[in-house]
Amino acid sequence: MTGPGGIPAPVANVKRVLAALGAEDTVLVFDSKVPTAAAAAATLGCEVAAITNSLVFDVAGVPLLILASGGAKVDTALVAARLGTGKIRRASPGFVLEHTGQEVGGVAPVGHPEKIRTLLDESLKAHNLLWAGAGDHHSMFSITYEDLHRITGAEEMPVR
Repeated sequence: MTGPGGIPAPVANVKRVLAALGAEDTVLVFDSKVPTAAAAAATLGCEVAAITNSLVFDVAGVPLLILASGGAKVDTALVAARLGTGKIRRASPGFVLEHTGQEVGGVAPVGHPEKIRTLLDESLKAHNLLWAGAGDHHSMFSITYEDLHRITGAEEMPVR
């Protein structure tokens, strides 16, 4: 499904949400897919650690979005202990699509049908400019750590 100007609907939604939240629309659409942090970094010419992965986890049927550095692996046991939750599991592709309206590999930090509890990896502060998925496998947007924190309302936390 496409939105205005032939832009895929999830990307158009992310652009709309960025504007509504007072964030600059810096969405770029690429000819090739950028479904991983490594692919995105190679396409953008930046460090993998400056890519913000939007990772959805399943906490007893409730989604948890962790915005983590592409250069890091989330320690789910650490996060579960810090949050006081039960086991945190990587969500299935169907669960991700249901709760975000976006497919795995293209999930954006914003633009979901309903607000999702979100954690922001504190290690991302080390970068002046971050890149995040913009709703599909071909789109990314740039943002500062401060603006990402502001527009997502995420809890800042070490996740590794």
